[in-house]
Amino acid sequence: MRQTQEFRLPFSLRKSFKKAVKLEWITLGYLVSVIILMNLVMGSSQAMKTAWLEDALSTLPAMAFLIASRYFEKPGNKRFPYGFHRVYSIAFLAGSLALFSMGCFLAIDSSLALINVERPTIGSVFIFGQQLWMGWIMILVLVYSAIPAMWLGNKKMPLAKKIHNKILFTDADTQKADYQTAFAAMIGIIGVGLGFWWMDALAALFISISVIKDGLNNLKNAVSDLMDRTPMDVTSSHPDELVDEIIRIMDDLPWVEEVKVRFREQGMVFFGEVYVVTKTVQHLEALIKEAQDNLQEFHWKIHDVCIMVVKDFDQMREEE
Repeated sequence: MRQTQEFRLPFSLRKSFKKAVKLEWITLGYLVSVIILMNLVMGSSQAMKTAWLEDALSTLPAMAFLIASRYFEKPGNKRFPYGFHRVYSIAFLAGSLALFSMGCFLAIDSSLALINVERPTIGSVFIFGQQLWMGWIMILVLVYSAIPAMWLGNKKMPLAKKIHNKILFTDADTQKADYQTAFAAMIGIIGVGLGFWWMDALAALFISISVIKDGLNNLKNAVSDLMDRTPMDVTSSHPDELVDEIIRIMDDLPWVEEVKVRFREQGMVFFGEVYVVTKTVQHLEALIKEAQDNLQEFHWKIHDVCIMVVKDFDQMREEE
């Protein structure tokens, strides 16, 4: 049985990958501190409870990335001949499903708070003999939950694009937008302070809808990748230009008459087939082997490619 060749990130990308791992460890430590602080101050505020649960969920992409990073370079074996590259795709699916499920729960919980007219109370505490409204402390904690997260998101975004890692990109994109959650929760808390009890549950509902939207979008992309969708860029919004580059390279070969390709994503790398109609040439087997080697050397993401000679594309056109 043919096994895919062993994969190692190029030396030029290993530094970026190690930096991403380091940032995810920092993210985990930071989020744990946020979760603890929010749990201490949230009281009966629905908005704070929702923001707290969202921050708790935010640990999942970081943990999934770190776990997957220990397996994706393992070589293939008889049981897993294609290797373990899809561990990142599985991590992406698990994180997306958790995010979407919790968003639905939070939306229902917030809606029930509005329907049942649950009025949150935000008390006061004495600090150094001075009475202080707990709402201000909550707002400070929310600021702490947003600003470092935005910084971490901005740091991880270019790394995710560089190593074509979608779970890292999703994590970075979510953290970049974390200020929206914090801002919504702040409005809810201030609303309670002004006597508008419903603003707290409404803010929680806004946060939960945002979580559902992110979770559903990520879930759709994760399932599509596992169903062998054509490779997309790391944002999952456009087809990856590398596939067109492969077609161009093969089309430029003097012994190739016509070419079609079929590629899919396996985590950070691409697997696929190149079908060619060839001209009458000698030493075709050597030319195919040379073309295959050149493709894999062209870009690190082209990990496993098989070039097959076909008589014509009529059958393939019928399938399409």
